Amino acid sequence: MIASAIKITDGVYWVGALDWDIRDYHGYKLDGTTYNCYLVFGKDKVVLIDNVYPGFSHQLLGRIEDAFKKENRDLKIDIVIQNHIEMDHVHSLYGITEKFPDVEIYSTTRAVGGIKNLFPALKDHEIKTVKTGDRLNIGGKSFTFLEASMLHWPDSMFTLLNEDGILFSNDAFGQHICLSERFDNEISHGLLMRASKKFYANLVTSSSQMVVRKLNEVVELGLLDKITMIAPSHGQIWTKPGDIITAYTNWATGVCKDKITFIYDTMHHSTQKMAHAMIEGVFSEGFEVKTFYLHPDERSNAVTDVLDSKAICLGSPTMMNKPFPSLGDIIYYFNCLSFDRTGLKKKAVVFGSKGWGGGAIKKLSGELEQAGFEIFEKYDVLNIPHEEELKKCYEIGKNLAKSLKD
Repeated sequence: MIASAIKITDGVYWVGALDWDIRDYHGYKLDGTTYNCYLVFGKDKVVLIDNVYPGFSHQLLGRIEDAFKKENRDLKIDIVIQNHIEMDHVHSLYGITEKFPDVEIYSTTRAVGGIKNLFPALKDHEIKTVKTGDRLNIGGKSFTFLEASMLHWPDSMFTLLNEDGILFSNDAFGQHICLSERFDNEISHGLLMRASKKFYANLVTSSSQMVVRKLNEVVELGLLDKITMIAPSHGQIWTKPGDIITAYTNWATGVCKDKITFIYDTMHHSTQKMAHAMIEGVFSEGFEVKTFYLHPDERSNAVTDVLDSKAICLGSPTMMNKPFPSLGDIIYYFNCLSFDRTGLKKKAVVFGSKGWGGGAIKKLSGELEQAGFEIFEKYDVLNIPHEEELKKCYEIGKNLAKSLKD
């Protein structure tokens, strides 16, 4: 395939793949993504950093060939640095070894078993393991490795190109967006930060404590001031790394807005009416509100706003003594994400309508507590909420917002 490499700086190229059509990735709704790979030309050796998802090797190889032409060098990759072994970053590794049989592979110790499990044909291929602080010199350019376990898999690591200050961060600091532009300063800042927040909320939240420790380690190693650019494995390249480092620090430590996110579903509009009344109460205290009506809306967008909200309001009708099924999905997801690991235990109101004895509110409250939320109030009504009950909903929203003011 004919495909163009994009020059990042002298001797460094983006050679990744554009996936315009993907709409769902392990339950995360998206409008396309990129699989970013990078080619670094040293005087002595050429290094490929990461690779691509199944079906995209033709783009990767086309861009690699273009980069070699632009550098006027013979086509030969000497080293692959494998920062992470999830399939969207490792699938083409075996193909690279077939094309360049003498290629050296560098990874963390934890990655080795996974690579050989994924590619049995590589069981006898030597994989050089690195740890934090190890360096690799390729002639005029050198790398420093930084283990990044659980950001977001146990095998993950970062690679810093020392001379150019480029941090190849794999999944950390990425975004699932697919655009023709490659750099942060070429697109809307609002679009970029929303995409970054969605990526963090859905994929990194459960590792928030690791994020804090890793950022502290970067500072302690004296590497922070050396980073002039961050090149993640998805989305835009950061030419102003301070923006995303500050954002990650805030998200990882539970910094929130005066904001409450409502997530609800309804059968006959009763729970919906309760939600709308609570929203008015929240408004009255000057708080921002985000709403997700689970008939058309989906969880990956909802949790994006939960990330920087001080509280949530979760509404469900009772169906056969249990919560409405769509609420079960979001509750299960909350348990996976562990929002309390950001250091802030978010408050929650649980509400809804019932036909007979109820049951949804009790079950949802218990499961929210298990997911790390603090229950502020529980409230359900019989059948249709009447005026006094809607007034009560208004007061719940108002009191919740008041309780959250600094």
